[in-house]
Amino acid sequence: MKSISVAFENNQGLRLSAQIDLPVNQQPYTYAIFAHCFTCNKDLKAVRYISRGLTNEGIAVLRFDFTGLGQSEGDFADTNFSANTEDLKAAARFLEKQYEPPSILVGHSLGGAAVLYVAAELRSVRAVAAIGAPAGTEHVVHIFGEHLKEVEEKSSAVITIGPQSYRVKKQLLDDLRSIRLLERVRQMRKPLLIMHSPQDRIVGIDNAARLYQAAWHPKSFVSLDGADHLLSRKEDALYAGTMIGCWARRYLAAPVRTPSDKKHKVYVSLGNVGYTTDIMARHHHLTADEPEEVGGDDLGPSPYELLSAALGACTAMTLQMYARRKKWDLQEVSVWLDHYKDYAADVAAAAERPTRIDHFERVIHLEGTLDAQQRARLLEIANRCPVHRTLHSPVVVQTRFDNPTQQAD
Repeated sequence: MKSISVAFENNQGLRLSAQIDLPVNQQPYTYAIFAHCFTCNKDLKAVRYISRGLTNEGIAVLRFDFTGLGQSEGDFADTNFSANTEDLKAAARFLEKQYEPPSILVGHSLGGAAVLYVAAELRSVRAVAAIGAPAGTEHVVHIFGEHLKEVEEKSSAVITIGPQSYRVKKQLLDDLRSIRLLERVRQMRKPLLIMHSPQDRIVGIDNAARLYQAAWHPKSFVSLDGADHLLSRKEDALYAGTMIGCWARRYLAAPVRTPSDKKHKVYVSLGNVGYTTDIMARHHHLTADEPEEVGGDDLGPSPYELLSAALGACTAMTLQMYARRKKWDLQEVSVWLDHYKDYAADVAAAAERPTRIDHFERVIHLEGTLDAQQRARLLEIANRCPVHRTLHSPVVVQTRFDNPTQQAD
């Protein structure tokens, strides 16, 4: 996904840092705002993975740091839940002015409570998703732990959450206690998706039940079974983002995806972090990556695995086309492939420093009533599939910059 760094001011004139994540063709059909969890920030891995799941569905995502967190201005000690909701409204105003009004709100943990609280006030919002959200802001009070008495008596204290320490003031405590979240959920009357893990030890699953009971239909629940509260596993975060994107399409007029460049059928994009690469083939989204052992995130097949897949897909299609034309009983084609580099025996013997060549191992399994002659013919046809022939033919790759001013001297 392509990310753009942006910033906007909240109602106090403080500059809030944000990223806009775009689909690979950079043509989103709608915009979402993501609100992160208490004391987290927009660059948390789970946030980025959830955002990727949404961009894969054609949705642009604005993720931002609340006041005093991440790269945003302000002092966290001076903030409270009400300030967070005002930051959310400022984010919506920014999108409306610079891009288009948001139609989706997504929030995680206390960020989930924040989006539930403001959703009714944002007329453009047509779908709301809350992940691991508490049913009441008073739930956060337990984080104060042994410092609760100190906060109440001395008006402030330093508490430790994870690896970080934060100064909090009594005004945060008072604000959290004053919020009536379930009443706002009853007033919302917008499509709601609640996602929660039964194993969540920070915000118990009973919170999801209370939110669901308070909300009006249409409302949905998805269990994030096995996930922790922060969705630390990328599989859980990607799943959450993908599910939200699919669910939201039911309530939004999602158009058929189209490529950004009609001249070229394939578009590839990779940012400056990791190797996760987005691919748009016509209107189909794919992801390529490298294994974790070589520095990738393993969110998709490697380039050579994609090349092997192309050979396998072309093989299966070609065999079925031929068999159907001949009216042969070929019920199913399965192809196993592997790619590696090795020396050819004759090349190794002929040169002092032989060049390693590419090997594709292809194993084909055919289901159906086929005699030996038919099977032998299909093996011949497999070696004539277009991708196979391309790999054996001279190939010319013409490379240029899209902007002539970028051409090398």
